Amino acid sequence: MMPFSDEDLFPPVKNIIDTKVAPMMARDGGAIELLDIKDGRVFVQLKGACIGCASSSGTLKFVVEKELQEAIHPELIIVNVPMGMEDKLEEL
Repeated sequence: MMPFSDEDLFPPVKNIIDTKVAPMMARDGGAIELLDIKDGRVFVQLKGACIGCASSSGTLKFVVEKELQEAIHPELIIVNVPMGMEDKLEEL
């Protein structure tokens, strides 16, 4: 059970994505956007060169999710939102 509300999680998650993850992805021509947090699931969307990149799912799982789990809470799960699914997060 997550000890934080989704609203409480948003600022620290956004901070880590903006300050640690986004600059790393930008070096490879990619970008990442935090869309929402629901029940400890962090919904992000990859942009730029990350779209369709074979290593993007590994980057999300082993870099972004790991960073969030270590810094904030070990049960956080990252979910990549495909283009066009921004309004259908509950389906992911």
